[in-house]
Amino acid sequence: RRERTPYAVVGEAISAEHLKLTDDHFNNLPVDLPMSVLFGKAPKMHRDVVTANPTLLELDFTGVTVEDALERLLRLPSIASKSFLITIGDRSVTGMVHRDQMVGPWQVPVADAAVTLNTYKGYTGEALSIGERTPVALIDAAASARMAVGEAITNIACAPIASIGELKLSANWMSAAGHAGEDAKLYEAVQAVGMELCPALGIAIPVGKDSMSMSTGWTEGELDKQVTSPMSLIITAAARVEDVRLTVTPQLQLIDEPTFLLLIDVSQGQQRLGASALAQVYKQLGRVAADVDSAASLASFFAGTQALLNDKKILAYHDRSDGGLLVAACEMAFAGNIGLDLQADVTSALAWSYNEELGALLQIKQTDLQHVIEVYKSNGLDNAVTVLGQPNRDLKIRLKNGDVSELDRSVHDLHSIWHETSYNIQSLRDNSDCARQEFEAIRNGSDRGLYAKLSYNSEDNVASPYINVASKPRVAVLREQGVNGQYEMAAAFDRAGFDTYDVHMSDILEGREKLEDYQGFAACGGFSYGDVLGAGEGWAKTILFNNIARDQFETFFQRKDTFTLGICNGCQMLSNLRELIPGADNWPRFVRNESEQYEARLVMVEVQTSPSLFFSGMAGSQMPIVVAHGEGRAEISQNDLTGLKTQQKIVLRYIDHSGQTTQSYPHNPNGSPDGLAGVTSKDGRVTIMMPHAERIFRSVQQSWVPSEWGENSAWMRFFANARINLG
Repeated sequence: RRERTPYAVVGEAISAEHLKLTDDHFNNLPVDLPMSVLFGKAPKMHRDVVTANPTLLELDFTGVTVEDALERLLRLPSIASKSFLITIGDRSVTGMVHRDQMVGPWQVPVADAAVTLNTYKGYTGEALSIGERTPVALIDAAASARMAVGEAITNIACAPIASIGELKLSANWMSAAGHAGEDAKLYEAVQAVGMELCPALGIAIPVGKDSMSMSTGWTEGELDKQVTSPMSLIITAAARVEDVRLTVTPQLQLIDEPTFLLLIDVSQGQQRLGASALAQVYKQLGRVAADVDSAASLASFFAGTQALLNDKKILAYHDRSDGGLLVAACEMAFAGNIGLDLQADVTSALAWSYNEELGALLQIKQTDLQHVIEVYKSNGLDNAVTVLGQPNRDLKIRLKNGDVSELDRSVHDLHSIWHETSYNIQSLRDNSDCARQEFEAIRNGSDRGLYAKLSYNSEDNVASPYINVASKPRVAVLREQGVNGQYEMAAAFDRAGFDTYDVHMSDILEGREKLEDYQGFAACGGFSYGDVLGAGEGWAKTILFNNIARDQFETFFQRKDTFTLGICNGCQMLSNLRELIPGADNWPRFVRNESEQYEARLVMVEVQTSPSLFFSGMAGSQMPIVVAHGEGRAEISQNDLTGLKTQQKIVLRYIDHSGQTTQSYPHNPNGSPDGLAGVTSKDGRVTIMMPHAERIFRSVQQSWVPSEWGENSAWMRFFANARINLG
């Protein structure tokens, strides 16, 4: 009842092994049978299967150049940017996300693994990755399954994990049971990983699921048609992490000393191209696919990589998977917004560039090269390290094979090709003008990336004298049905020296809680009322149309010793209570984003000069912040906007990466006029904003932060200000 979650008692468990369903309306028993009938011993399933032996042709890449192939590969959906999909999902909720898909100051979606925290105070957490090689099953089902496990391992190796035995796998099997040859493929695949590879690696598969009907048929006119999915295995790997800060990303870095880009080749020189992305973009399959030839080599790779992580010898890391070595190198260059000079001396530049054998690309300091070679060698992986090249400052990606130039292209040119597929999908689904603005910024290279310029020292804990005192101000962390941002809000206020309490709207409406008992309240973000359009207004109306609630909120706002914070849904809600809030005239209401889509991003804001007690001493600061909302566009008249400016009630503005207030997407993620991101009341005691400061009060909660930030992010000052202003 407190959570407004409807429930009903539908029956009771009894000792008798009998199932009975009573219908009071018709006064009968629609179901009345012994459990032995329902769950009797079913006969064992027997399958009589035959291995299919399809005719496979050799690959023919006559006339194909490295550059032409690269353009095709960068547009292939399995390789191209997935930002159209990633940015519509909330990746910051809970405040325990250390590593999401987005990497670096340019927020390029190339992360190998997800890394989450499991505390608001320490650095322990979990890493998760995915591996799949479904096309390979068209050639060799067992190899497809082994490569799925292998890819999950090479992906998760970017995070610090004590040993390969720490990994736990979830196996999602999909097969068209009964279709010619598919049952045999499933048997081969299960045997390959369940009975052979995973036991050899010392890895358990404690959980999984299956979908055994991956075929559908229909009749169209006089034709019988059928679509059948090949045998598929999707592996999810998970492991505990002792210190998430040791995780590395694909972002290439330019530092003050020379660096190398290396290939760590698990396959020991194999360059098989069957069922690769290269074969796919030229409408071919091939006869021989990449495989895990040695469990020992894979384990050695993992152990060596972990040793280097713990020694902090890896600057950047990216696994070699979809598209192969050259595609992985390009993605690393996109993430770092820097160029690469690569050198190969091989017979086939195509096979060298685009084979998808297991391995990874590492950026290291040039002085550490011999150490890296020795680490892999001491862990059992000999002759696996190859120097590929070095980063450059002229934003070009070049590849030479001997003296022959195979590729010489601008990073921004290739990045725009890689983003083109995402852009086209986004244009069809969302506001096409917004999608175009984002695409053009990538193509012309105008985006300078995220940065931070502070007017204060983020390491100064101004609330420290108030944290360990006996009496702490009480803060109500207020939520409504579906709100899921209360934990990170409570954690942020707790760190600033408050006593935090979970208060549901039903507590106030039913008299269990009274706002008069608190010095502050924070209305949280999340998916109130299932995140339906106008949910914030609905939340406000439960207050405005209930006399008990209305009187409590109005009395609280009139007090001079309180503060109020509203973020996201809470911002929407409080904006609709402005008639109760002194000095809240001119406030906007918040409506659907201009992009017509939910926006979850890390964007830049500038703190404005205002009376807000939360932003005391922060004016002029420019820094990243998380947004996650579908209705964040401020709807406001020109007169009210002028009034907000005149009275200095604007607390935050969205800015572009050159520091200018912006209307451009996605720097202004919702299209608010004049970059409006938050406002305050005349006396500064009530502040509402769309961005989520409570989800990034620690540096480890952001996908990118300046290297000089310590434990607290710059946003911890926001909550510390609330504490010192209450005394």
